[in-house]
Amino acid sequence: MQPKRILVADDEGALRDFISRNLRARGFEVAEASNGLEALAVWERETPHLLILDIMMPRMDGLEVCRRVREQSAVPIIVLTALDAESDKVTALDLGADDYLTKPFGVEELLARVRAVLRRAQPDASPAASGHPAETGTKRFGAIKIDFAAHVVTRDDAEVRLSPTEFALLQQLVSNVGKVMTHSALLKSVWGPEYGGEAEYLRVYINRLRHKLEPDPAVPRYFITEPGVGYRFVAP
Repeated sequence: MQPKRILVADDEGALRDFISRNLRARGFEVAEASNGLEALAVWERETPHLLILDIMMPRMDGLEVCRRVREQSAVPIIVLTALDAESDKVTALDLGADDYLTKPFGVEELLARVRAVLRRAQPDASPAASGHPAETGTKRFGAIKIDFAAHVVTRDDAEVRLSPTEFALLQQLVSNVGKVMTHSALLKSVWGPEYGGEAEYLRVYINRLRHKLEPDPAVPRYFITEPGVGYRFVAP
């Protein structure tokens, strides 16, 4: 099996070297960039399997790099931030980042997030074991049709493009139609056992599913919030 290629973009040389050395020691191929424009060029040239982008970079910040990459690709992206404000993390997720790490972070935390993001990006990835069976076959809910084997979703017979994480979240909710799924259960089943307290991930991804699949995202029919508990998928 070919090793996964990872692009590490950070203008802080010591941190970039720390990340790169630890990834190479675990068998990954690593390309490096010291600013946003260089990161875009390396991404286009090297087609890595994962991007690790610092938010605060010269010549183009990591959020703008993330936005531009997302216009063309669903490649997994982890952003690095020195800011612990939830609004900054939500902004990164809204722009298409799959995950984030707040500086400072340890090697094991970094490697756990890298493995989790790459695992979710696998075409045959399915929700992790959580005690809830994953749905199979084809299901229709009103205007929404889901082919679980082909990972194809249509709304009013028009295909809707979902990222691997969006599809995994949809699959988990539909597998438990009518049941309330707690924040912790959804995070662990879709993102992986390393997760459990990152409720902002769910807010962003549920919002994406609503905008892509609901007739009126402001008045959801399918994806219902259970305040303080979690979410529920309702069949019309």
